[in-house]
Amino acid sequence: MRKIVLQPQDFSLSDEYGLLRQRSRGSGAVVTFVGLVRDLEGDSELKYLSIQHYPGMTEKLISQTVDESFERWTIKCVTVIHRVGKLTPSDQIVFIGVSALHRADAFLAGQFIMDYIKTRATLWKRVHYKDRSEWVREKVSDNLAAGRWRLTHE
Repeated sequence: MRKIVLQPQDFSLSDEYGLLRQRSRGSGAVVTFVGLVRDLEGDSELKYLSIQHYPGMTEKLISQTVDESFERWTIKCVTVIHRVGKLTPSDQIVFIGVSALHRADAFLAGQFIMDYIKTRATLWKRVHYKDRSEWVREKVSDNLAAGRWRLTHE
């Protein structure tokens, strides 16, 4: 089972965990990750973050990543919720939830999904400070994290 949603509104961690757990009967582990908007980028205080996406394409790319996680690990359910629009510091950005018979598969699949969302999904972030705004550039560390999965799959 899978749930993939892009939305501007916030999500309830408790509700999403509850739904995932309910759909995961027989699982031995549920792993969740929630990404938050940081209030500082370097030395600059962030006013807000805006996230844009390519409707239809973004969901397709996330779905392909989730499909690949089901091929690689023995997992039961996956939930991915990614917010779009204007977000302020400490807002929730992303929820990743994975259930599996064993914790290792759930942890690995969750990391894989998050690493690939950071590098594959058509999501664009713009940070807005008091005196300027700029697009968030691709990070070498994100590409290295995603690259380790290519190495472990060959």
